[in-house]
Amino acid sequence: MDRVGIGIIGCGNISSAYLKAARDFPILDVRAVADRDMDAARARGEEFGIRAATPADMLADTSIEIVVNLTTPEAHVPVSMQVLEAGKHVHSEKPLGITVEQARPLVKLAEARGLRLGCAPDTFLGGAHQTCRKLIDDGAIGRPVAGTAFFMCAGHERWHPNPAFYYATGGGPMLDMGPYYVTALVNLLGPVSSVTALASRARDQRVITSEPRKGERVTVEVATHVTGVVEFVSGAVVTMTMSFDVPRHRHGPIELYGTEGAMIVPDPNHFGGDIELATASDDWSTAPTVHAHADGNYRIIGVADMAHAIREGRPHRTSGALAYHVLEVMEAFQVSSDEGARIAIASRPERPAALAPGAATGEIA
Repeated sequence: MDRVGIGIIGCGNISSAYLKAARDFPILDVRAVADRDMDAARARGEEFGIRAATPADMLADTSIEIVVNLTTPEAHVPVSMQVLEAGKHVHSEKPLGITVEQARPLVKLAEARGLRLGCAPDTFLGGAHQTCRKLIDDGAIGRPVAGTAFFMCAGHERWHPNPAFYYATGGGPMLDMGPYYVTALVNLLGPVSSVTALASRARDQRVITSEPRKGERVTVEVATHVTGVVEFVSGAVVTMTMSFDVPRHRHGPIELYGTEGAMIVPDPNHFGGDIELATASDDWSTAPTVHAHADGNYRIIGVADMAHAIREGRPHRTSGALAYHVLEVMEAFQVSSDEGARIAIASRPERPAALAPGAATGEIA
């Protein structure tokens, strides 16, 4: 196999998950990690036995074809632009950018340079979600007509060691958790046509209760409870709520309702989980997962798919067009709330190609 050289910029919490998962995909050859804080890069490099580099050195390394951008949200676009300008493909952590206006030049640059642009989340490539996709495509619930999608918690300041960015511009529950839900829904139902929503903020400050910053106050700059209705081009209508203001609830992550039945879709922040089906006459039953990558945290599978796509000359699934569409949908929630109007979604990405069932771990087809 002609392996693909990978570099990772950004050595924060999530980089560990990416580096662990890289071991499951033989196509990936992680050749360097980088960070503006060289101590962080060295520590992560030593942990995984990988060379630590400065970002500039990584961009100059001709053996690296794809750079994985794991910086914080406000840096996603500028760092990804630098990667593309250096002539390398880039896969970014979510979201693609903080705003559609900011992300648009990134998409155009990738197209102009003939380079791949990808973006998390890639959890929709997990075994459970690909099985849900097959069930939908095979007509298990008939024509999807409605659904619900909920992520609600009391806030990330309870557990994250440095949670301030969740409440700064570019943060909030929609840009943080919304990508998982919107991407999963687009994978299952196709692109979105419109959004109607309301957004609110319960508090102007949050008190950190996690270590090491316990007791510090964080200024809240964004909406922390966002709710609305998403209409799909297919005609399906899904009610969605993303919140950091809910102490407890009993809603499931995603439910879909069709003309012939209903489906419980597992948490889109994970690759596996129980899938359940029911009809008007038959109670809920568990559907078997028939796709690979449902038994762990494969949080680099999107990069592996891009690597295979480069070698095979085909489109990759975690595309820039998909991520841009997801960003446009998420931004529309706030715009709809601000304007008191239904917001039309202009972008129309191709629905990502489904993965084949029955493949082994590490295989992508």
